[in-house]
Amino acid sequence: MKRIFSCALCALMMILALCACTSMQPSSASFQAMDTLMSLKVYGGNTNLCDTLKSRIQTLDGLLDATDEKSEIARLNAEKSAAVSEDTDALLQRSLTLCEQLGDSFDITVCPAVRAWGFTTGDYRIPSKDERKALADRIDYRRVKADHGTYTLSAQTELDLGAVAKGYAADISADLLRDGGAQAAVLNLGGTIALYGKKPDGSRFSVGIADPENPAAYFGTLDCDACVVATSGGYERYFERDGKRYIHILDPKTAAPVENGVRSVTIVTDDGTRADALSTALFVMGLDKATDYYRAHRDFDLILLTENDELYLTEGIFDDFSLSDGYDYIVHRLG
Repeated sequence: MKRIFSCALCALMMILALCACTSMQPSSASFQAMDTLMSLKVYGGNTNLCDTLKSRIQTLDGLLDATDEKSEIARLNAEKSAAVSEDTDALLQRSLTLCEQLGDSFDITVCPAVRAWGFTTGDYRIPSKDERKALADRIDYRRVKADHGTYTLSAQTELDLGAVAKGYAADISADLLRDGGAQAAVLNLGGTIALYGKKPDGSRFSVGIADPENPAAYFGTLDCDACVVATSGGYERYFERDGKRYIHILDPKTAAPVENGVRSVTIVTDDGTRADALSTALFVMGLDKATDYYRAHRDFDLILLTENDELYLTEGIFDDFSLSDGYDYIVHRLG
């Protein structure tokens, strides 16, 4: 059922974003990568551009998937020291910088905790308090050392780039679209939407923001120009025990699923890798710290929904957002 909701959401958001793109025939592709369904629509450019994007994204998936024993990340996790490709090196360098910038709310060494809770295998369990403390002690990006494309991990350290891989794919795809002469594109990378160029009819893109309680629906739409829209929420992957939901977004400080009253966080910016990282980090931060972080930086836009149906929109997109019928959220403007 969870996979059905995810596929329906991908289709819905793609339809919204492409609304009124009818003046030329697009090339398209749908495929599974990075543990999600991806859908691509490309207008103009080289005739094989859509296939080029698909192949590039699948190649990245093969490099970065920590659960694939043939990937570079899995090999690094197992061997603790390895030289990596240019792509993996670029994303690791960027990710380590983001870890430093985002403090204790974002850490790419969370892999052992994600696995312990069963989110990589589907064999869900609740680690004991002592086990969670031991897992949290293993999470520290500073134990990753880089030396000209060779990385070394401490004995207990393992990497998971799931929180940035789709954003990086969006950034790489933008370069390919530019080089390939595309006029416009909408790339639905599963929670990360990359909008490129100008729609053929000159109108703006429109992206639906998923309802965390019913991911096949959306609580609002955002009209925007070319950008990346990245959303993190507890609805993406979770399990339930004794009526309680445990989500896949873990707090690096506790190695446990986040419980802070936030239901979803959407980031709007032109940097896909940062958008992905920010959506996770601000979800972990919670409302007060997330809004403080926005006010201290103001180089991205934010849509944050809380469990008590309060919606926070930054001023840069406030007038471009429309609440869907039937949603009585209390809307706040973040200035």
